[in-house]
Amino acid sequence: MNTKLILIYFILFSFIACNAKQDKQKSTEPIKTETAKVVKLSKTPLKENFKSYWYSGKAELSSYNLKQSRYGEIRNGEVVLIFVTEPFSLSKQVKLDRPKDAGEDNVSVMKLNHVRKFNTGVYDYSIVTSTFTPIDFMNHPYTLKSTTSIQEWCGHTFTQLNLDGNTYNFKQFSYFESDGDEEHKLEVAFLEEDLMTRIRINNGQLPGGEIDLIPSTISSRFTHKKMQVSKAIISKTELENTINYTIKYTSIPRTLTIEVEHEFPYKIMGWTENDGDGLITTAKLKASLQEPYWNQKSIKDEAKRDELKLIK
Repeated sequence: MNTKLILIYFILFSFIACNAKQDKQKSTEPIKTETAKVVKLSKTPLKENFKSYWYSGKAELSSYNLKQSRYGEIRNGEVVLIFVTEPFSLSKQVKLDRPKDAGEDNVSVMKLNHVRKFNTGVYDYSIVTSTFTPIDFMNHPYTLKSTTSIQEWCGHTFTQLNLDGNTYNFKQFSYFESDGDEEHKLEVAFLEEDLMTRIRINNGQLPGGEIDLIPSTISSRFTHKKMQVSKAIISKTELENTINYTIKYTSIPRTLTIEVEHEFPYKIMGWTENDGDGLITTAKLKASLQEPYWNQKSIKDEAKRDELKLIK
């Protein structure tokens, strides 16, 4: 299905989702989208609770217990998700130092830093993925930039996608010969790594049905599969306290589930990843805070780590 058509469905779905009353204990089947014409839309409206929460000068910090599938075994670890809004340059695709001087080049994005750590035997993995997704998704429907760095004792890799019109400029740098240094273009599509951000921006909602999706960079690196646009089907189940999404790829053996808080601010309660190897990666929420962490650099601020229940 054409990605642009999915985009229109996503926009129309957003308006409906913001106002429709949600039924409890309801399971929905995947929804097929219909043909629609792309039109210029006004700026995405923001609710007062959204503005007061996400533009408070604080980030949302959440910690998760991680059970990571790697090398045929489940490893104990930890994930921290950092959600925060910031001014971003459309042209340079970096955080703006002087946003008031940037004019129309200044776009408000929700940044998600996904920090994942776990051990494999004697050595450890440290992974950081950063995505920068515009709040005004009506006029800027795609994530502007996404980067992933993976460090472990054998070596490290770095991957970056930059939005360029109707494509992503893809670059990868790797220590390993089988991966090597690579640069090419990908057709524009949603990213698996921005789905959690889209949920936060769009009142807990994702579009249903078949969509074009670029799989997780982490999964692609772990399975040594080439990054490319794939088809995936999104279905939703609503429970009393959570909204559960299942994202199942049709061309690769990968299924992602995301468990979302049913009420604002729609926190991510946990998720699972299944790459068809018989082992399932799981992450479950431990604690969550709102803090201006960039100002909390002193020794006394280490108490916040205890509040977040972080591993020492």
